[in-house]
Amino acid sequence: MAQAHKLMREHQVRHLPVLEAGKLVGIVSERDLHLIETLPDSDPDEVTVEEAMSADVYVVGVDDPVDGIVANMADHKYGSAIVLNRRGGIEGIFTTVDALQVLADVLRRASA
Repeated sequence: MAQAHKLMREHQVRHLPVLEAGKLVGIVSERDLHLIETLPDSDPDEVTVEEAMSADVYVVGVDDPVDGIVANMADHKYGSAIVLNRRGGIEGIFTTVDALQVLADVLRRASA
């Protein structure tokens, strides 16, 4: 878990996909890590990412319409979506911050 937190800080991200033998098995967020760290007798160097991650991952494709992704994220209160390319590999992570950036761009264009 400490290694995941270090990666998040180094790359300035709040979510990491969790892979096992190259297969997506979960996602861990900065919030998940903070929650574990606040538990009594919890040692971040001993808790594994598997123990902190969420196995319920919202997965989308690179060609999926953004409006549908955002609506689904809002409906289910998802903080992120793992974006897979056409070969099933991880292309990236679409977060609520990304969704807000899209909204800001749309609003700027509408008011111009």
